[in-house]
Amino acid sequence: MFEIRWHGRGGQGSFTGAKLLGVAAAIHDDVYAQAFPSFGPERRGAPVLGFNRISSEKITDRSEIKTCDYIVFLDDTLYDDSVLDDLKDSDGLVLINTQRESWHEKVKCIDATQIALDELGIPIANTVMLGFLAAYAEHAVSYEACAEAIKSSMKPNLAEKNIKAFRIAYEKGRN
Repeated sequence: MFEIRWHGRGGQGSFTGAKLLGVAAAIHDDVYAQAFPSFGPERRGAPVLGFNRISSEKITDRSEIKTCDYIVFLDDTLYDDSVLDDLKDSDGLVLINTQRESWHEKVKCIDATQIALDELGIPIANTVMLGFLAAYAEHAVSYEACAEAIKSSMKPNLAEKNIKAFRIAYEKGRN
């Protein structure tokens, strides 16, 4: 089972990113998947969490995910080095939307906000971070499934732009 935790702030689309990943896995890759949020009072800018579980077997655990294969940060101000302890094993990664360069072998960075601004015209980087995650987590979800999830979840012109942003991040993660 693959477990992913998304960190963001209200309005950044972290739960939408988790939802798209869940749709990609369950609908388009035909495996079992969960996507669920955790947040307090809904207000823009407040810290929120999103979670995914992906498995070839039925998933019965519905608890929040503490130990993860991947941890995705849409907002780098929420990152703290202590999250490295939340990675399951030596293959786990933390993926961060930031302008900074990576400072740890377990941390991969991308300026997802800039890609979102360039391609979408808004600083909502969830599909960009989904692309970056898909580049590293091919064993959990396929590129094609994620692109199909975006396509089936958005209006055509918005989906096209988001798929392009997703692809740019995916390619950066593959290099």
